[in-house]
Amino acid sequence: MSAVSERLPTFPWDKLEPYKKTAAAHPDGIVDLSVGTPVDPVPEPIQKALIAAADSPGYPTVWGTPELRDALTRWAERRLGARGITHHHVLPVVGSKELVAWLPTQLGLGPGDRVAYPRLAYPTYEVGARLARAEYEAYDDPTDLDPAGLKLLWLNSPSNPTGRVLPKAELTRIVAWAREHGVLVLSDECYLELGWDADPVSVLHPDVNGGSYDGVVAVHSLSKRSNLAGYRAAFLAGDPDVLGPLLQIRKHGGMMTSAPTQAAVVAALGDDEHVRVQRGRYTARRTALRMALLGHGFRIEHSEGGLYLWATRDESCWDTVARLAELGILVAPGDFYGPAGERFVRVALTATDERVRAAVERLKA
Repeated sequence: MSAVSERLPTFPWDKLEPYKKTAAAHPDGIVDLSVGTPVDPVPEPIQKALIAAADSPGYPTVWGTPELRDALTRWAERRLGARGITHHHVLPVVGSKELVAWLPTQLGLGPGDRVAYPRLAYPTYEVGARLARAEYEAYDDPTDLDPAGLKLLWLNSPSNPTGRVLPKAELTRIVAWAREHGVLVLSDECYLELGWDADPVSVLHPDVNGGSYDGVVAVHSLSKRSNLAGYRAAFLAGDPDVLGPLLQIRKHGGMMTSAPTQAAVVAALGDDEHVRVQRGRYTARRTALRMALLGHGFRIEHSEGGLYLWATRDESCWDTVARLAELGILVAPGDFYGPAGERFVRVALTATDERVRAAVERLKA
C-alpha cells in the first residue's frame, strides 16, 4: 500500500489549512471561495426522480439503464451538436474525478507511456499518470509535444483553473494532429455549460472531429450544471473502440453508478430550465466578484468560461492568499495547478449570494 501512496504528490489542499483558520476568525465568518463545490439546491425535479427510484434493491448495471443511455445520447446531440451517437458511444462513470484518476490504469498505460495535460491544470491528470506509473508532462501547445510514446492527451475547455476556452479552430487542429500521430484525445468538458465570454465547443462536434469519433472521447459531469456533486454523476462520450473495453474493465471492477442516481441523471439531462436558472445565479456572482476584485487591484486573465476567476496582483500567490485570508476570504493558490500559476489565485463562484455580497463589501473596504 505504501508503494502506491508514495507515487502521489503531497495533497495540496492541506497547505491551505492555516489560511482557512485565519479566514474563519473574521468577525463575520469565512467566505470560502477556494473549492468549487456547488452550494445551491439540487433542482426539485431531479430530487423527485431520485426519490422515486429509491426502492432499488437490485444491483445497477455499469452501462446504465437503456433510459439513461437514451438520455446521454439525446443530450449529446442536442447540446453538443454530436451526430450519429448510439448507446455504444456513451458510458456512465462514478463522477469525473474517479475517471480522470484511474483512466490511464484502465487503458493499460504504464512505464514508458506518456500522458500530457495543460501547463495549468486540474492536478488529478498528473495523479492518474502517477498511479499508472506512466510518464507525464505539461504543455502550452500540445502539437509541440514529441508524439513518441504519447498515449493520452488531456484537453480541458473551459479550463480549471484559468477559465480559458479553446476556440473551435484550435480544437480542430489539435484533434487532427493527435490522429496523425495515433494519440488518444480525452477532452474534459465538465464546465462546457458555463461559457461566459465565449461559447465552448465539444470535440464531439462534427466541425471539430470531421464527423468521426475515432480517437476522441469527451468527459462530462452533472456536478456543476445541475448541482449534483454529491450524486457522483458523470459520463464519457466518443470513440466506441475506447469505451467498449473500458465498459468491460469497469464491469469487472464493479464501478457502477447507483440506480437512483441514474434515474436522477435522466431527469437532469432532460431539463434545460434548471441549467438556465443556475447560469443566472453564477452570472450575477461572477459579475459582482469580478468588479470587486478589479477594484481591489487585481487583474483577471482568461476566465471566459467555468466556475472561477483567475486573478493576480502580480505577487506570490501565497501572499495574495494571506492578504485575502485577513479579510476572511479564502481562495486557492495558483501553484496548486502548476508552477505557472505561482502569481495567481483561483476565485470560485460557488458561494451563496449572501457570502458573495460579504466578500464584495470586504474587498471594497
